[in-house]
Amino acid sequence: MITATVRAVAVVMLLLLICGACQAQLSSTFYARTCPNALSTIRTSIRSAIARERRMAASLIHLHFHDCFVQGCDASILLDNSPSITSEKFVLQNNNYVRGYEVIDQAKSAVENVCPGVVSCADILAVAARDASEYESNSNLIVK
Repeated sequence: MITATVRAVAVVMLLLLICGACQAQLSSTFYARTCPNALSTIRTSIRSAIARERRMAASLIHLHFHDCFVQGCDASILLDNSPSITSEKFVLQNNNYVRGYEVIDQAKSAVENVCPGVVSCADILAVAARDASEYESNSNLIVK
C-alpha cells in the first residue's frame, strides 16, 4: 500500500521532470508586436534620469540586483507595504539604502502612455538596469 507521502513525492518528481523539459525563451523582441515603442520609451526615460543625476545609473543597477536577490526578478521590491504583505522596499537591508524607485515609476508611466497594461514592471526594471549599464559603458568610452 502506497502512503500519501510517497504519492505526493511521486507527483512532485513527475512535475519537475515535465517542467525540466520546458525551455523558456527570453527575447529582446518580446514586445515588438504588442508594444513596439516600449524599449525606446524606457531608454529615453532612463537616459533623462541619468542626465539629471549621473549616480542614478548605479542606483538602478543596484535596485535591480536587490529585486532579483530575494526570490527572483519579479519587481516585488517596487511594492509598498499593505495589510497582506511586508514589502521588500522597507526591510532593513533596503530601507533608505536602495534608491531609484521614482525613476522606475516615471518609466512605467511613460510606457503606460504608449501602451497601457502591456509591459510588466519586472521587465521595465530589468531593461532600466540594462540601459543604465549600457549608458555608463558608452559614456566611459568618451575621453573627457
